[in-house]
Amino acid sequence: MDETAARHREAEHGEAEHGAAAQREWMLAEEGAPIALMATIWADTAGLHDSLTDTEDLTAFCDAVTIEREGTTAGEADLELARQLRDALRRLAAQVTADDRQQARSATADVETAVHDVNNVLANLPAPRLALAGGKLRQSSTSGASSIAAGLAHIAEDAIGLLTGPDADKLRACHAPGCVLYFVKTHPRREWCSVTCGNRVRAARHYEKVRSAR
Repeated sequence: MDETAARHREAEHGEAEHGAAAQREWMLAEEGAPIALMATIWADTAGLHDSLTDTEDLTAFCDAVTIEREGTTAGEADLELARQLRDALRRLAAQVTADDRQQARSATADVETAVHDVNNVLANLPAPRLALAGGKLRQSSTSGASSIAAGLAHIAEDAIGLLTGPDADKLRACHAPGCVLYFVKTHPRREWCSVTCGNRVRAARHYEKVRSAR
């Protein structure tokens, strides 16, 4: 294969990988970034799963929740921060919802640590500054954090509204068998995080009804 053909194959491979990343589905992504971040810990019949295991995962997640990466990709420090925020939010969600699901227990052990960790992420929010340029005043912002760390700080800010605002009493733990997710009860009749969990509950109830009738 000549050099031109090799470059062409590499370009096609890169485009295929980009397309695969763009098509990746995330649990509860439509529920908003704080819920979607918490849902990167999820479970199925095979057990518990973590969708944020490396920097490529985090870069793809940022694109899914429209964090402005400004052309950068996630680094190891960003990944550590994202996982710290995710685990903290799951611990705080458990506090708000009185969640006692053992399988859903957060890696963050206590509420005090979770509050500290959220505030640690919030420190990456760009601070507003007043600047003078060309004789005109303008607003600017300064932050030593990466664009991804700043995006995670905005998720933390949104999470504060979710956990303490008027919708806090709508936050729910999904108690379908084996589920470890949280969701916002957007409709009075909504009881599960997804249609899949609702179907699982109905199937379990039907099985129990049939078994009891024997």
